Amino acid sequence: MPLMSFLVDNPFILAPLAGYTDLAFRLLCREQGAGLCFTEMISCHGMVYQQKNTLVLLRTCPQDRPLGIQLFGSNPEIMGEAAGMISKDDADFIDINMGCPVRKVTKKGAGAALMKDMDLARAIITRVVDKTCLPVTIKCRSGWDNANITAPGFAKMAEDAGAAAVTVHGRTWKQAFSGTADRQVIQQAQQGVAIPVIGNGDILQYSDGRRMLDETGCAGVMIGRGALGNPWVFSPQGRPDTLQGRLPVIRRHLELAVNYLDVEKMLFRLKNHVGRYLSGLAGASIIRTEIMQQKSFTELSSFFKAF
Repeated sequence: MPLMSFLVDNPFILAPLAGYTDLAFRLLCREQGAGLCFTEMISCHGMVYQQKNTLVLLRTCPQDRPLGIQLFGSNPEIMGEAAGMISKDDADFIDINMGCPVRKVTKKGAGAALMKDMDLARAIITRVVDKTCLPVTIKCRSGWDNANITAPGFAKMAEDAGAAAVTVHGRTWKQAFSGTADRQVIQQAQQGVAIPVIGNGDILQYSDGRRMLDETGCAGVMIGRGALGNPWVFSPQGRPDTLQGRLPVIRRHLELAVNYLDVEKMLFRLKNHVGRYLSGLAGASIIRTEIMQQKSFTELSSFFKAF
């Protein structure tokens, strides 16, 4: 199904975030208003070799749709093989990560490093498109650094290689997550292609997303770090100002976690998640300390039931 058909209904998208966008969190964000969600980054090598830790990241359910699976890697053949293994029964899109700034990814030639090698990036896109029946999307940055703002040309290359859409994070690799996202480069990318361009960066509340849509003309907005501790970012009503107002969503997150995750193995991740829900509240640091002292998921769940 064309991506635009999803975006017309709901242009708000949960970004792929390593260590965060597991099935429970995706379902929670959908309940708060997210339209399309993406898995955490999936290694093409892990997919091809069917590594257990990779397959866990692919866990989904019927309520988890529409869904995009994000692949990363720098070898066109392996990326293509991994894409071919992803059935359309599992997802609606395949996204190729060409924007991750983390050095352990870029030093292997993947992620944002692909913005420095457009020929290799093109080869990867072409191979993935050739090997899957799913629409293929690309996620990139505005460029490598301020002297190399290449997203508009990169988006055009991706379109010519067969991509169905491009997400542009309005920061360079050098910026990582510092500074301010450049909305002008998102607008330039949108104006240079016929496929949808999705804007990403600095969406901290619903109105920020609406403003990006209006200012850039992009087809959708992707929200990453702004959703952590704040799944209400997908809702016009926004995040409640009190702990009592936030507790129902915290408890719902834990309920979804116990239904879909190995909660004891992922206890630290869940503590991290729920600690973020307290942002801006009086006494948050004291409650976070108590959260970290809970020795099991049962204790953590009971702790929030006791409020």
